[in-house]
Amino acid sequence: MKLFQVRKGQFVFYKNELHKVYSVKPMFKKSVHLYRLKDMQQILTRASEIDLYKPKHNDTFIFYGKRYTIDKDKKPEPGDYILIIKPTPDFLDHYSLNEIEKVDSVEDGNVVTTRDNGVKHSEYVVMVPGKAEASREIAYYDKNLVPEAQQIEDESISYLAEKDNSLKPVVGDIYIDVKSDTKAMIVAMTEDEVIFGHGLRVHVAELLDDTNFTLVYRIEEDL
Repeated sequence: MKLFQVRKGQFVFYKNELHKVYSVKPMFKKSVHLYRLKDMQQILTRASEIDLYKPKHNDTFIFYGKRYTIDKDKKPEPGDYILIIKPTPDFLDHYSLNEIEKVDSVEDGNVVTTRDNGVKHSEYVVMVPGKAEASREIAYYDKNLVPEAQQIEDESISYLAEKDNSLKPVVGDIYIDVKSDTKAMIVAMTEDEVIFGHGLRVHVAELLDDTNFTLVYRIEEDL
C-alpha cells in the first residue's frame, strides 16, 4: 500500500525489508527517515519508495538481531516486550505509534514499562521471542528474494555486535534522555539492554534513535 501521508512510527517496507518511520521532514527532498528493524540502520528516502504495513496478530519479524512473533492474546509478564499499536497516552506518558517497550509490572492487563509509561491493555500486543507456528513473515516483503545465509545472519546478535562496534554503547557512556530531559550514565549492560544510573532500562536499539536519546560523552574516546 503506497502512502500519501507518512506518519512517525509507521511500519513500512523499503527495498524488501521491514522498516519503521522515525521522523518526517517535509522540507527535504528525501523527507522520510527510517530505521531498518533488523539492525536499526538509518535510511533516508521518499514516500513513493515505501509501502505501508500495519502489524497484525501472528506476524513475525526481526528486531535488532532477534526474532519475535506478535501475540494479541498473550498476557504480558515483567520482562516481556510490547508493541504499542493503538497509542492513547495520558498526559504524563511519553510513547507513540509502534514503540517497543519492556514491561516492568502488570496490573489487570495494564502495564507499566521500564520507561515509566502506563500502557492500557487495549493499546498493545506482546512480542513473544521466536517464531510461532503458522506465523506470517514480515521481516521481508518477499522472503524468497533473500538468500538463506543472509536470513541466518539477520537473526544474529553477535553479528550486530561486530557490525556496530563503533556505535555500541559501553559502561560509562553518558546520554540525555530526550523525553524526560535527564542526563544519565550507563552503569551496566546485558546482551541487548543498557541500565542507566537512575534505574532506567532500555533496549540498546533505542540509543540509536536520536529522537529518544542523545549521546553527550563516550568513554572510549578518552582511552
